[in-house]
Amino acid sequence: MEFNDHMQAALEEARAAARRGEVPVGAVLVSPEGAIVARAGNRTRELSDPTAHAEILVIRARCAELQSERLPGHDLYVTLEPCAMCATALSAARIRRLYYGAPDSKSGGVAHGARVFTHPQCHHAPEIYDGIAEADAAALLRNFFAPRR
Repeated sequence: MEFNDHMQAALEEARAAARRGEVPVGAVLVSPEGAIVARAGNRTRELSDPTAHAEILVIRARCAELQSERLPGHDLYVTLEPCAMCATALSAARIRRLYYGAPDSKSGGVAHGARVFTHPQCHHAPEIYDGIAEADAAALLRNFFAPRR
């Protein structure tokens, strides 16, 4: 699988989240060997859990599978810039690389808002690659929110 294929898988998860009535954010976690080992879309409404963001769900799944609180060497692909909560979880899990699609000027925690990885209290910052399939990710969000506004 290639780099763009992983983001396409995250976009598939985002589309599935939208069909469930969730904010369309999707994520996939990729092992050090390059295989997708966890995938999820937002499930905050379905699970009545404000922490059930796509990023948190894939981290939880892989950590449970490995019985470890850390995921060194793993890469995360997510369709939207992670919020501060998710960015903090990425740091705690020691995610190697973060690839994200659309920026989030309202709730982002990487390039906007809290900018979690720039704080001296941040023990680990992943390599960050933004703008991956940004137009597709942004369109999903726009189309989801347009009738709700």
